[in-house]
Amino acid sequence: MNSSIRKDIELSVLSAVVFGISGAFIISEYTLGGTSLYTDFYKYGLWYLVVSFVLVLILQDTYFYFVHRMFHHPLIFKWMHYGHHRSGEPTPWSSSAFDLPEAIIQSLFFVGVSFIVPLHFLTLVAALITMTVWAVYTHLGFEIFSSPKSHWIGKWLIGSMHHSIHHRKYKVHYGLYFTFWDKLLGTQDPNYENQTET
Repeated sequence: MNSSIRKDIELSVLSAVVFGISGAFIISEYTLGGTSLYTDFYKYGLWYLVVSFVLVLILQDTYFYFVHRMFHHPLIFKWMHYGHHRSGEPTPWSSSAFDLPEAIIQSLFFVGVSFIVPLHFLTLVAALITMTVWAVYTHLGFEIFSSPKSHWIGKWLIGSMHHSIHHRKYKVHYGLYFTFWDKLLGTQDPNYENQTET
């Protein structure tokens, strides 16, 4: 087995343990009545399941953009985020390969949101599955769909090629799901937009 893949798997297992501990904490706090999680589908109406799911993705994307950008600061990159970039080009194996401090900070989003935003358990699980599948997709190193960036919605969603540029250049493309923050704060690679229009 390739040594970088082995290291990515080791870090991914470490990250899974951290997320598992965070999940156990959330469940524990839920049983004590300390979270905003709920199980009754009709408590806020079925429409709220969709709205809260989209809200969680937007909040997570915002959280991820700013902490991810912070991880790349030269003073903390080596011990906070280097493990994720160790393999150079992204691979599915590197999608969850986080150093311990990064894994803790990433998992804190779901801990925090479960206390602040009323969420059905199904919504929380759907957000976790979306995050996992999206992370693998954006670390493939190639696009599954034929030219998704040429479609208007593709220009607002982060795909595999968008994130591959981040792994090559480090100082651009910090988002998780959406290109909004990169465009707004000037961290979108200008050549990426030109490529989408060809």
